[in-house]
Amino acid sequence: MAQKVVTTYVDDLTGEESEEISTHTVLIDGAGVELDLSPQNYDQLLEALSPYLNAKGARRVRGSVTHGSAARGKRRSTTPAGGQDTAEIRAWAKENGYEVSDRGRVPATVREAYEKAN
Repeated sequence: MAQKVVTTYVDDLTGEESEEISTHTVLIDGAGVELDLSPQNYDQLLEALSPYLNAKGARRVRGSVTHGSAARGKRRSTTPAGGQDTAEIRAWAKENGYEVSDRGRVPATVREAYEKAN
């Protein structure tokens, strides 16, 4: 028996089908969502976030946090917010004399020191 698999790409915001849909990951304070958006809706998202992303005090984070993947369903894996592995930061912090708990959020000062050292 023959089988035919059809993949339909749908914009999460409008519900419209398109071949140009891409998956985008948005992370804020370690929590995130993946959105499948058309190029137009992705541009609108970036425009809405622009004042925050371009704020004078905004700092870019290093790592492989994705902000888009290729159309046609290719998805990239993401790392935690900030781009680093929390366990790795905790281990580094303890080795370098910082006090960090084994659970919960790693303080921003520790993350910044880790980023500068690495």
